[in-house]
Amino acid sequence: MPKRVIFDKKNVLVTGGAGFLGSHLCDRLAEDNKVICVDNFIGGDERNIDHLLSNPNFVFIKADITRPLELENLPELQKFKIQFQGVQEIYNAACPTSPARFAEQRMEIAEANSAGVKNMLELARKYQAVFVQFSSSVVYGPRREDNQKIGETDLGIVNPISERACYDEGKRFAESLAATYRGVYGLDVKIARLFRAYGPRMKLNDDLMIPDFVVNALDNKDLAIYGDADFNTSLCYVDDAIDGLVKLAASEVREPINIGSDQDENLTLVAQKIIALTASRSKIKYEKPVLFMTKLAVPDIRKAKEELHWMPVTTLERGLQKTVDDLRASKGLLGVKHAV
Repeated sequence: MPKRVIFDKKNVLVTGGAGFLGSHLCDRLAEDNKVICVDNFIGGDERNIDHLLSNPNFVFIKADITRPLELENLPELQKFKIQFQGVQEIYNAACPTSPARFAEQRMEIAEANSAGVKNMLELARKYQAVFVQFSSSVVYGPRREDNQKIGETDLGIVNPISERACYDEGKRFAESLAATYRGVYGLDVKIARLFRAYGPRMKLNDDLMIPDFVVNALDNKDLAIYGDADFNTSLCYVDDAIDGLVKLAASEVREPINIGSDQDENLTLVAQKIIALTASRSKIKYEKPVLFMTKLAVPDIRKAKEELHWMPVTTLERGLQKTVDDLRASKGLLGVKHAV
């Protein structure tokens, strides 16, 4: 297919665009592009994109990517002239990730990582668009006993029939499908292996560590760590993660690349920082490990530093302060102690 003419701005599609990462990505992209945000609100939230709805460079489409998406037939997208210009970039962030709803959403997760990815790759093939697949650190499996940082050449150890397989193995299959489309059809495919990100707009009452810590600290309740005092993890502030994704899309990188913080953070110390930031009387307690809160590896990000000239720049203290400020406001807006 010949390259389509680009009028004043690129057309960029973001699936899962009303979610935590997706909405921050839409914010960034809408500064210089025309953004088509697709979400079915299984995991996203309309409040995350409310501020963008009046932006003439932003259009929201409620749709499920596991079903074919005919952009040129949607009247709300006529102003983007897709029939003439097509779509230049697709960021595929659509996949339910709620720990609290993981068991009930397993089929939706499996379908998003298979049929959903295939449908979006077909759109990328149609428009010869750059395709950025949101993969995950889970493709590497659990943290190794030696706590060594994980590089992109590590093949990972994942159980394809475990309780978590629809997500963990699903993300591996999504990478394989994207790489196959690149090999067969010559698509410009990028694979971002994202490590734990945090920041404003994280869902409350969703069994996510950082927002749960903040909400419980604000209520002077115990902060639960699902493990022991040695539970460490990687935490990357959302703005830094988005910066890495945008740089990846514009790069010549063809192999998977780690996007995350290479600092190994102790969760007990993180919880203590949140208690201090909220002037809370909360205590820290340790609970039995749960399915979606496991010890994941810390990324080796040398490739991102060298090939994308990217690295996280937000300190943990600064990122936590911004997160606390946002979640405090969100909690107040909800009018209840815990979101429902």
